[in-house]
Formats: sequence, C-alpha cells, structure tokens
Amino acid sequence: MSDESKSGGRLGPASLVSLATGGMVGGGIYVALGVVVEAAGQWAWLSFALAGVIAVTTAYAYATLTNHFESSGGAFGFLEHIDRSGFAGSLSWVLLVAYTLTIALYAYAFGEYVSHALDWSAPWPKVLSLIVLAGLTALNLVGVGKVKGVEITIVTGNLLVLLILAVVGLVGWWSPERLVAPQGPMPAWNAWMGAAAIFVAYEGFQLLTYEYDEVRDPKRILAPSLVGSALAVVLIYAVVAVGATMIAGAGTVIEHKSIALSEAAVLAAGSPGLVVMTIAAAFATSAAIISTLVSSGKLARRVSDDGELPAWFDHRNAEDVPDRPIMLLGAAAAVLVWVGSLAALVEAASLAFLAAFSAVHTIALRRGIGHAWVSWLAMGFTAVIGALLIVRLATTKPVALSLILALFAIAWLVRPWLLRHVRTEQGG
Repeated sequence: MSDESKSGGRLGPASLVSLATGGMVGGGIYVALGVVVEAAGQWAWLSFALAGVIAVTTAYAYATLTNHFESSGGAFGFLEHIDRSGFAGSLSWVLLVAYTLTIALYAYAFGEYVSHALDWSAPWPKVLSLIVLAGLTALNLVGVGKVKGVEITIVTGNLLVLLILAVVGLVGWWSPERLVAPQGPMPAWNAWMGAAAIFVAYEGFQLLTYEYDEVRDPKRILAPSLVGSALAVVLIYAVVAVGATMIAGAGTVIEHKSIALSEAAVLAAGSPGLVVMTIAAAFATSAAIISTLVSSGKLARRVSDDGELPAWFDHRNAEDVPDRPIMLLGAAAAVLVWVGSLAALVEAASLAFLAAFSAVHTIALRRGIGHAWVSWLAMGFTAVIGALLIVRLATTKPVALSLILALFAIAWLVRPWLLRHVRTEQGG
C-alpha cells in the first residue's frame, strides 16, 4: 500500500506548494502592482517584503494550529476548539466578507486585462467581470469546483510568465531611475504605506487549511509547504515589482494600475507579450475565483452547521454543493465589481484579512502553540500596517472604510441578535 493510501490524503508537498503559491499569486500581483507603486514609489519591492513578513509568519501559525487541532476550518475552527464559538461566528462573517471582496477583486482584474487586450472600452471591463463571475459560479454549482491538476498547471504557467517578465526587466531594462514615481523619490518609510495598501496580495495560503483531510502526512509537510510557498511568493512579488516597473516606468504603472503588467509585457515583447500576459492573467484570476468560491462555500456550510449562520446557508443541491452560499457570494462580488474601484477593493480586503490573521496569532500566543516570537513579530507588523491602512482609508477612501467598519460591527454586534431570531442548525 502506498503512503498516500495509508494517510488518506492525496496532496503531497509539490501539490501543496503549487496550490498555496497559486492561491496568493493567482490574482494578487495583477491588481496590486500599480497600487503599491503609487503608494511607495521606488520602495514597492520593500512593501511586498514587509507585508510578506506577516504572510510568512501567519502561514506558519495556520499550519501549526491546524496540525495541533488536527482538523480543517481555519481561524473559525481554531476558535471553536478553544470554546470561543461566539467569537468564531463573528470572525467567520468577517472572513466571508473578505473572501467576497477578493472574489470581486479577481473578477475586476479579469475584466480589465481581457478588455484591454481586445481594445474594448467601458463598460466592457465590468461586463466581462460579471460574465466570468456568472460562468464560474455556475460551474461551482454543477460540481465543477477545484480541479487540482488543472490548477497546478495554471499556477506553473502563471509563475513562468511572471518570472520571465521580471528577468527581462532586470537584465534588459536595468534603470533604477525608472522606479521613481512621477512625483519624485519617496522616503523609505513609504514602503510601510505600500505594504498596508496591498496586503490582500498574500491572501490565499490559508485556504489550504480547509483541505486538511486531503493532505498527505500533514504533521510533516503542511508547515514547510505553506511557509515555503509564502517565502517564494515574497521573492516573486519583489522581483516582479522591480523588473516590470523598470520596463514600463513607474508613471505608466501608476497611470494604468489595473493593467500594469500588460503594459510592461507590450513594451518587452510587443503584441505576443500582450497575448501571453492576458492569457496568464485570465487563467490565474479565474482559478483564484474558483478556488475562493469553493473554500468560502465550505466555510459557510461549516459555520451554518455549527449554528453561527442561519440554516438557510446549509442547503445543498443535487451535486452536494452548498449552492446558496456560493450564489450569494457570487452575487455580492458582482455588486462590488460594478460599484467599487480597484484601490478600494484592494485596501478594504487587506484590512479584513489583517483582522483575521491577528486573531490567529492571538490564539497561538494564548495557547502557547508554535514559537511565540513568530506570533509576536507578526502582531507587531500587523499593528503598524493595520494602523497605516486605517489612516490611508480614512484620508483617501472614507466611504470604503465606513462600509468595512460597518460590516465588522454587524458581524460582532448584529450577528448575535439575528441568530436569536432566525432558525439555525443548532438553535432549531
């Protein structure tokens, strides 16, 4: 009998690394580069590194806690295991909002990159975003969710395209002055502001903790796979930030932030470069949408099973798919795509994930699980980046900040009242 059969899991180290890496890079860099260059200028690469410290340390915390409790469920499951079901329910609502924001973000990127390649102007970018959301939601509903082999192939191709672009920029276009934004050189501390703006680019690795039962020998491979993936993504983001910006120039990256990598690809390789980058972006963002929809549906179903969401969310269709949560997430993401802006989606989602990841490190510290210094380091970075993000949103996007804070308030204050007045799986 093979090791895989003995363990009951089919995800080995290579698959875990590919899927975790794809979960982060799947949509992150395509939408984040212009935002971070606008915020940090020539220090964009350092912004990715600073945000990466939280990603790497949180990947370690997620893996360690998942192995300790020996179950899937991510942050929601961790809190339930320590008898904090109420807090777990509130946090799950925040996470579902965050996942909805990221689904909208990936769909937004799909529409922008594809419509740019086709030379279609407004409203086509948003129309294409809605079409891909509707199509991928429908695929999920008929049971065509994550296909691991296809997803790994997409990740491999996506990384290859990004790394080639980075190498071309670093080798053939080396010119540090092209990293400087039109408003001139920025001080190094702006890197912290850039890190705050694009933290959502590291969202995705934690989705693998929902697949715990499918991991082969998780005690041995989960932590090194997730941490190694996060480290690799930090490096990829940093070299792409430098290489692509050197090709296009900081001014172009900022002006065309929603399609910054396409602009760089055209300058580097002409029309073939545009075609390749568009295909890479379309497949990467589509895979990220599917992956997030599947994992979010699983989370919503588990939360409903435990009585922290109305029983309405626990419905399954003939394919045993949690259809109502998936349809609701897809519809909410469609609304966000239509009414939201790129920067607002990026930064609002970043704030939501920073809050969730802080809760995970708090659990690790209070229970003495893993290395304490790892969680203290993450908490310090999270405090700085989170505070800067709130200031940034308050001064530049007060409406987005008000909405995300209102959603937090609903999760913590309105949720208990609502659950007392609706039927839940545990409450009857």
